[in-house]
Amino acid sequence: MKDTIISLLTGAVDALKHQGVLPADLQPTIKVDPTKDKAHGDYATNLALMLAKPAGKNPRELAEAMITALPQSDAIQKTEIAGPGFINFFAAADAAAQIVAQVLDSGDAFGRSLVGKGEKVQVEFVSANPTGPLHVGHGRGAAIGDCLSRLLEATGYDVTREFYYNDAGAQIANLARSVQARAKGLGPDDASWPEDGYRGEYIIDVANDYLAGKTVTADDREVTAKANPDDLDAIQEFAVAWLRREQDLDLKAFGVEFDVYFLESSLYEDGKVDETVEKLVANGHTYEEDGAMWLRTTDFGDDKDRVMRKREGGYTYFLPDVAYHLNKWQRGFTTVINEQGADHHSTVTRVRAGLQALEVGIPKGWPDYVLHQMVMVTRSGVEVKLSKRAGSYVTVRDLIDEVGRDATRFFLAARRADSQLTFDIDLARSQSNDNPVYYIQYAHARVSSMLRKAEAADQPFDHALAMANLALLDSDQEKAVLNRLARYPEVVQNAARNREPQQVAQYLLDLAGDFHTCYNAVKVMVDDDTLRNVRLALGLATRQVLRNGLDLMGVSAPEEM
Repeated sequence: MKDTIISLLTGAVDALKHQGVLPADLQPTIKVDPTKDKAHGDYATNLALMLAKPAGKNPRELAEAMITALPQSDAIQKTEIAGPGFINFFAAADAAAQIVAQVLDSGDAFGRSLVGKGEKVQVEFVSANPTGPLHVGHGRGAAIGDCLSRLLEATGYDVTREFYYNDAGAQIANLARSVQARAKGLGPDDASWPEDGYRGEYIIDVANDYLAGKTVTADDREVTAKANPDDLDAIQEFAVAWLRREQDLDLKAFGVEFDVYFLESSLYEDGKVDETVEKLVANGHTYEEDGAMWLRTTDFGDDKDRVMRKREGGYTYFLPDVAYHLNKWQRGFTTVINEQGADHHSTVTRVRAGLQALEVGIPKGWPDYVLHQMVMVTRSGVEVKLSKRAGSYVTVRDLIDEVGRDATRFFLAARRADSQLTFDIDLARSQSNDNPVYYIQYAHARVSSMLRKAEAADQPFDHALAMANLALLDSDQEKAVLNRLARYPEVVQNAARNREPQQVAQYLLDLAGDFHTCYNAVKVMVDDDTLRNVRLALGLATRQVLRNGLDLMGVSAPEEM
């Protein structure tokens, strides 16, 4: 319907150009939006307000001329001018109801498109250090990153999901020393415990498995423990593999899978970090000062230059990040989206500056970033801070065990990434309309229940009868559902384009609300065969769109609850 109205307005603009009312070279962007108050129609445009000045006319006067110039269409019942010059469109009942047929004909494909034209896109998300179980912040990144990947795939992009393991540096060394201390029978209260050691109970599990000589399989390797508590290198290799496997189990429990696991250590082993440094030096963007090597990131928008190689030796963390992103570019990803915690904000400018300094044709502002804020978990209004297993934080597995995968995923992805999130365990567990996941899933299950009742009453759904009489969907409540269904494809495209999965979550809540209101106001199981089947068709279309949207969120669509 929105596309139909835009097409009609385009025709009106062309007619007014021909009449000399509008300048012949005018190429306006026509914007049509759903109305908030259905008393003002189904859709509205501010086009007359936008074009009043170039037309040299009063907006209401131009709006009248536009309405007169609109091509004839059976899809529009009537038009009205509102306020200073808005044009409101009232959709004809039979035209608006055709969305039901479109949804049922398209099925799982409704809302999907090919706007991405197969463009390669890499989405990097989670990318946790392999030093412990995934915490709730990683879970938020996993939910947002996976939903975003699903959205991009639904809009025609060729998506690669990637996990970057920071398996080098000080934190990995601290992990190895912590496992070694446990293997030697020490605890965090012992004087010789590593100063920055990890204290969670999982360290005991790693140490015990190492001493038992167990074999663990990570994504790309199998490591057998040497069982020697004095061999720190062997302990480190085993501990990293053990925790990589553990994080993989966390992600599988969360319904998240990756196409590529990339190891930071491989950048050093393959000489990519050294090659990057050599390129930056050769391009003249580095200098030596106070025994350290600096990169002139201020030449590329940073607030100050950054150290690349420390005085005591070793590269700072952003240098391998530059090498890693150069590798992404060389793999052919013209679009890269990094979903990370807000604590990575300071690295955005540095990485982009380093990539520009390489002078290899990478565009400014590449890659894209989606940064999520922290998550606070509460129970009975009190913050939950600790997990016994992790020792210092709430893990993803803790949440899944408490409230289930569906609620965990939805809650973590249903708010804007840049807003702080309070995860209310009591709300997520509740079976009430206050729980958004329950509210949406119940709408889906409610339709399935209607169909079961129809079958039990020997009144199965008659598709042909319903499709021939869709114009009977003319109550205000039914029109609200129809208009909401029609907006779904645009919501999916906007959510993908703006990197905002929460738009889909909000849409599903709105659709469920419209459906529940309609269900309570308009009786479905009536004696009239035609009316019953038409209303069942509206329910079926609603169920289909709910299922499609829930799939983009990685949430199940139950048939009964």
